[in-house]
Amino acid sequence: MRPTHWILRQSKARVAVLGFVFLAAAGPVAIGLEALTRAHLDDVVLQPPPRFYTRPTVLYPGMAVDRQRLAGQLDRLGYQRSRRSRVLIGEYYAGTRTWVIGRRTFRYANRLDAEAVSTVHVGYDGRIRSVNDERGRRLRSLALEPELLPGAHGGTLIDRTPVTLEDVPRQLVDAVLSVEDQRFFDHGGLDPRRIVGALVANVRARRVVQGASTLTQQLAKNLFLSPRRTPLRKLREVAMALTLERRHSKEEILQTYLNHVYLGQDGARAIHGVGRAAQFYFGKDVTRLELHEAALLAGIIKGPSFYSLVRHPDRAAERRNLVLKAMRDLNVIDDAMRTRAGAAPVRLAKRPRRVQHGRHFVEYVAQELRERHGRGELEKGVTVLTTLDMDLQIFAEEAMTRGLARLERDYPRFRRDDARLEGALIALDPRSGEILAMVGGRDYGVSQFNRAVNARRQPGSAFKPVVALTALTQQRGYTLATALRDEPFTVETAAGIWRPVNYDGRFRGSVSLREALERSLNVPFARLGMDVGPEHIVESARKLGIEGPLNPVPSLALGASEVSPLELTRAFGVLAAEGFRADLHTTLQVLDASGEELSRFEFTGERVYDAAETYLVTSALQGAVERGTGRGLRGLGYGGPVAAKSGTTNDFRDAWFIAYTPSMAVGVWVGFDDGRSLQLPGSRAALPIVARFLKAALGPYGNLDFTIPAGIDVVEVNRDTGLRAGPGCRGDPEVFLRGTAPQESCSPYWASDWRDRRRPTRLPRELRDLVADLLRRLMRGRN
Repeated sequence: MRPTHWILRQSKARVAVLGFVFLAAAGPVAIGLEALTRAHLDDVVLQPPPRFYTRPTVLYPGMAVDRQRLAGQLDRLGYQRSRRSRVLIGEYYAGTRTWVIGRRTFRYANRLDAEAVSTVHVGYDGRIRSVNDERGRRLRSLALEPELLPGAHGGTLIDRTPVTLEDVPRQLVDAVLSVEDQRFFDHGGLDPRRIVGALVANVRARRVVQGASTLTQQLAKNLFLSPRRTPLRKLREVAMALTLERRHSKEEILQTYLNHVYLGQDGARAIHGVGRAAQFYFGKDVTRLELHEAALLAGIIKGPSFYSLVRHPDRAAERRNLVLKAMRDLNVIDDAMRTRAGAAPVRLAKRPRRVQHGRHFVEYVAQELRERHGRGELEKGVTVLTTLDMDLQIFAEEAMTRGLARLERDYPRFRRDDARLEGALIALDPRSGEILAMVGGRDYGVSQFNRAVNARRQPGSAFKPVVALTALTQQRGYTLATALRDEPFTVETAAGIWRPVNYDGRFRGSVSLREALERSLNVPFARLGMDVGPEHIVESARKLGIEGPLNPVPSLALGASEVSPLELTRAFGVLAAEGFRADLHTTLQVLDASGEELSRFEFTGERVYDAAETYLVTSALQGAVERGTGRGLRGLGYGGPVAAKSGTTNDFRDAWFIAYTPSMAVGVWVGFDDGRSLQLPGSRAALPIVARFLKAALGPYGNLDFTIPAGIDVVEVNRDTGLRAGPGCRGDPEVFLRGTAPQESCSPYWASDWRDRRRPTRLPRELRDLVADLLRRLMRGRN
């Protein structure tokens, strides 16, 4: 057997004289090449492009499984569905109560998660009962590989998964050297025997039929030179190859070559290196390649397009067999191995779908990483596990696309060439601060501007919960039952006279704070804002996580200052998290190219309100869904527990709808970039998008329900008087902070003095007649 790369060492002496001749001829071309080639090998070639992944799906006992979503994720990852429970790696079986998944090896940032076949048992309630390995042993969990997200804008179109030489199977190295450079370990960058042989062959054929470039020359050409064939370029190639051989070991050169060699296309992205090619073509890690697959990869190096495994499998098979013959001639394989490998069909793995979802999100993450770690670290090929949930991202994009299309269909005035109707959506986990989905606009290809993060627009009535929270927590006697005046009033401001009006132009006299919030009445909230003070409203907004400029003016109470969709959704998320303000996160883990951890998600945040205080606002916003401006959610088919608030600016330029459950907060903005009027409220423009998203994400009946925290009293209150209900004075349940509920009752039989309460109360005449009649009937029955 011929010795291979881990046994042989280079012998450069035999071409030393030839090397000096070329270097002398190159003259100034060789100046600085040592530093140039060394920098490229050490800092660029071995680095992959930045890779962004979704959050990994982890299956564990007790977890609720959505069959359709799990199957969809496996399909997107390129797993083949099997009809039998005995699956191979890269396949899955979906039974009635059993899932069997042949998880593939997953490599990222020089880390390797081994392949495994696992069985997931699901109970009748749709929850996982157990997870077992091939031997039946119980596992704590099963992690599927995350889904690859599209790269950041302006990033490289080269797709590479770096591997070390130790990871590359011996038969793949032998296959490459057999057809590309048989004397690689014997020459010093140039192969005189090959040069002479190629010269003779080309003279005989009177055309170029054979090349003489060594593997080192190919590497130098691919790394540093343009594809143009000129004598000067060939001279530079030789000088660079000799410099590479002087400055790097054979193992370093071979490893770099195997990581850099071009092996085909994945759409617009070029596949470079055997690590990525093994994943792309065969759905397996390079360490798992079989002989016939190794020969295929080695064979297509000569012409990845001409010998394309996808478009020309017959050509590729012929080229593979030529590689196998060369390997047999060199005695690196025997006849039996050659025969078996030559008979194997060209079988490619089902490739993962090319994902284009979440492009605004990836750009946002990339910008955060540049600010946190520096631009240079990002360009060195970090691997980023993000917080994005691909299912939710797909649901969000579909909801936005269909929602805007519906608006343009129903309102032809929106279909204009000079400006398109736009929208933004944010979904986040209120307790962890993880951003789960982000839509920055209707089409990233048309506009890369991220409206979810960077657009600042007036929130209108969607800001009223901030005002309500301020009033309810100031210890000034405000409760949800407090009566507010809904009557005309004016305020003198620096900008002139301000006269707030309700959306319908009507005034209702006296309304409770709850009713004013549920029905989104402007005038009562304008009065409330003036009473609690705009400065205190700004303080509340800051505690909720709104960081942008806020003007402490009277109109602030009606949402006159601008906020971003991300800020406003985060503020509602604090209500969902019962007063805990989680720090926002977009990444779970960031690794450098060598697999070293640069950063990891840490659960951080601060409690800014008591759970009982935020529950008051949540209760009112639940009422807005049942009776107020958010009731359209029910009409569109979402029946789960939810609190929500619509928002519309005075001139209808911006339409908002923000909703939250205990597990998720979602905000939607709809409008035009140039600020033209929609002439539609948020409940008609933005609410349907939220409804579609919630139904897809949580199901039509939702998941978790809100719970009443400690420190809350539930008291029946008469709506007209604001007092406790009692006999002869009906009321509805209302929530209060402990000790703040009204003590006085509106009942005509209520006595304010305890001594009066002990006296027998004379029943009204109608009630006495009713009791007497019942007694008479009872006596007749006995007789």
